[in-house]
Amino acid sequence: MSNRIDLKFQELNKLNEKALITFITAGDPNIKTSYKIIEKMIAEGIDILEIGIPFSDPLAEGPSIEKANYRALNSGTTTDDVFKMVEKLRIIYDIPILLMLYVNLIYKYGVEKFIRKCVEAGIDGLIIPDLPIEEVEEIKLYARCNGIYIINLVAPTTKNDRLINIVKKSEGFIYCVSSLGVTGERKNITTDLADYFYRLKSLTDIPLALGFGLSNKKQINGLKGNWNGYIVGSAIVNIIAQYGIESPEYVGSFIKSLKD
Repeated sequence: MSNRIDLKFQELNKLNEKALITFITAGDPNIKTSYKIIEKMIAEGIDILEIGIPFSDPLAEGPSIEKANYRALNSGTTTDDVFKMVEKLRIIYDIPILLMLYVNLIYKYGVEKFIRKCVEAGIDGLIIPDLPIEEVEEIKLYARCNGIYIINLVAPTTKNDRLINIVKKSEGFIYCVSSLGVTGERKNITTDLADYFYRLKSLTDIPLALGFGLSNKKQINGLKGNWNGYIVGSAIVNIIAQYGIESPEYVGSFIKSLKD
């Protein structure tokens, strides 16, 4: 069976469209509201869903998502709650679903058990920002055997020899970090994105999705390079922080503004 990520990019490529990939932290402000937010985002046409499993020390995250993790943990959200939510989504929706989490959560859960739960829930890919490419094989072995992709990240400053190694080990799509530093909305992205894009494109045909700091449609439209997808996270998390349990409608309106 083909991975839903591959099928989605193939579908979008035929339509000459780009993927809108959106992120929320599960359980922020609670798991019930997270489900409603996801329903609204899917209804407004997102292409791929990225769900963060809350963690007490989210190293790659800026203040917005860091606070979202704390709110989710304070609401009592567990890894098993996230799996149950995805299982519920899978009854209705066939959208590609990724989990974003830190490697200690996988080791604590047990690698084989964690991957088995991903398969049962219907997870298509994992983003593990603190997992070095040199150490990916143990987790990737279990994931590959079960049709689950490990989505690799690259940065504008990644050296060529390392970049080649990452690209060789990539599947689904490559998460291209737009700016140095942690996640968060940015008014301006100063990276030479055209050079960044063509440097990557010379090495691979795997879809390239740009993330970290994207916050509105005008900004996305102004980006250089024929990226295959755009990842929006902190802007959504900030809406949730502002409106709490009332946020599903506001997030839905924001997604509609990106898709219109």
